[in-house]
Amino acid sequence: MHLVIMLITTAIACCLRLFWHQSGDSWTTRWQRSLFFFLLPPLLLLMTAAAVLFMGPEGKMLGLHASWVSYLVAIAFLAWAVFCLIKRLYQMWHSCQGLRSYSQLEVAGKIAHILDTNFPYSAQIGFWHSDLVVSKGLLQTLDKAHLQAVLAHEQAHDYYRDTFWFFWLGWLRFCTSWLPNTEALWQELLLLREMRADRQAAERVDPLLLAESLLEVAKAPLQFSDSFSVAFSCATPPNRLAERIDALLTNSESPSSANFWSWSWMLFALIPLFTVPFHQ
Repeated sequence: MHLVIMLITTAIACCLRLFWHQSGDSWTTRWQRSLFFFLLPPLLLLMTAAAVLFMGPEGKMLGLHASWVSYLVAIAFLAWAVFCLIKRLYQMWHSCQGLRSYSQLEVAGKIAHILDTNFPYSAQIGFWHSDLVVSKGLLQTLDKAHLQAVLAHEQAHDYYRDTFWFFWLGWLRFCTSWLPNTEALWQELLLLREMRADRQAAERVDPLLLAESLLEVAKAPLQFSDSFSVAFSCATPPNRLAERIDALLTNSESPSSANFWSWSWMLFALIPLFTVPFHQ
């Protein structure tokens, strides 16, 4: 019976992902939809595996015997998820340790780690508390006004703790990469993350300056993993770069703050745990 539950959950997770499609809705609607389709399928799988592990390989459910097959599959999936998490944590720690080898400099009133490269580049690197990283190329390419615009964008990432939240989203992306539309949803979330930071930065600096800075910095290659860093350029395709610039220049909607009801759908991820009392 446990194996049947796991197969049903896997089918539901795949179907949910297949229902997702890109839309031209408002930022808030796109953000909530993307999080729903990105988060719910892997959370359902994790909760199902946890429920099977808790129930064990013996006993019955609804008259059907449990088996070691489903139990071992659940253990294997959870072990894979833990391995992916440990790997991501190590990569993050290694990158954060590497920042110590970079010199530090006060840039527009903020302490930043300086990359010795001619590419214009800026990013926030870290976990809950992130560090600002800029390249020598950025300092040489942008004037003071454009540099202030870029730093305002990076400060918005720090305000929203994007490095922390996208670390966990990146972990789910990695351990369930086989689910449909995983990469497309990931790219959508990256774009919406940058649009949110752009919007907040535009409240403090001229949006035109920010758009001009984006055009200059977007040519820089991505230096760190997306799971624990947020870069101004974000290595997005040209059409998505254009979407960010259009959003800045058209003074589009400001992202609204989340409330309880906007996250209530996550309760569906707990449904597999409700099957535990039926195990005997």
